[in-house]
Amino acid sequence: MITIKDKQFVPYIHHEQIAERIATLADKLNADYKGKNPILIAILNGAFIFAADLVRHLTFDHEIQFVKYSSYDGMDTTGDVKELIGLSIDIKDRDVIVVEDIIDTGTTMYNILPKLKEKGVKSVEIAVLLMKPGKLQVPLDVKYCAMEIPNEFIVGYGLDYDGVGRNYKSIYVVKED
Repeated sequence: MITIKDKQFVPYIHHEQIAERIATLADKLNADYKGKNPILIAILNGAFIFAADLVRHLTFDHEIQFVKYSSYDGMDTTGDVKELIGLSIDIKDRDVIVVEDIIDTGTTMYNILPKLKEKGVKSVEIAVLLMKPGKLQVPLDVKYCAMEIPNEFIVGYGLDYDGVGRNYKSIYVVKED
């Protein structure tokens, strides 16, 4: 068990299982993007660890960019998506893979995708480590998902609680009282 601020968390997904799922996801991407040179757009802050581990498994040429959007305040999503750091390269006529740590309500991704399409991308797909289908509030087509999970609040492996807890190798779930 770990304690972060005012919450206790218990082990939920071990780092070895995370690694296996990322390798499987990378195999799918390798098959679909063989011979292509897509741009991976990783969403900061949460996806940086997932993106780093994912690209180590990719066998096709690719570029990676980092952007930062936010829709969270503590443990809650605000529904208001703010761009904090935008793209610094031209993505027109390029295949794009958006790399995200987790999709909860889908609000952030739902707001990002049209902005990318407006830039004239050739294609855009989502590669996500974790998805909560039971919490999804918008229609999203997620082709590359490593794991689906129930609606639990989690930390570790890049995921945080109010800015803390990203450093754990495994994923932990908040302990119910």
